[in-house]
Amino acid sequence: QVQLDETGGGLVQAGGSLRLSCAASGRTSSRAYGMGWFRQAPGKEREFVAGINRMGATKYADSVKGRFSISRDRGTYVSYVQMNSLKPEDTAVYYCASGGTLADVAEVRSVAYWGKGTQVTVSS
Repeated sequence: QVQLDETGGGLVQAGGSLRLSCAASGRTSSRAYGMGWFRQAPGKEREFVAGINRMGATKYADSVKGRFSISRDRGTYVSYVQMNSLKPEDTAVYYCASGGTLADVAEVRSVAYWGKGTQVTVSS
């Protein structure tokens, strides 16, 4: 039983920046070592955004590479995603996720735990 809590969502102008945070609590274990972020726009599938493992290795979706940066407080279950140069197409509900490895938090089907989501809206 792991709970993930996201913060930092909101409304931002195109070209602006936003930073999301996620903290895990409860019965954390090796199944939650990896942390990542997904997003889901209305009428679309949930898609991978970025992931990081406990050693700091990262992975990004092509759509956000060079604009978003994921990080974590080493040795903890806290992660962040810095989102720069935001575009209207980035508008979505963003979900924090955790899993055992970097690969586990790069695919919806292998995620172990999900946050409730936070809305990010980018105006044009």
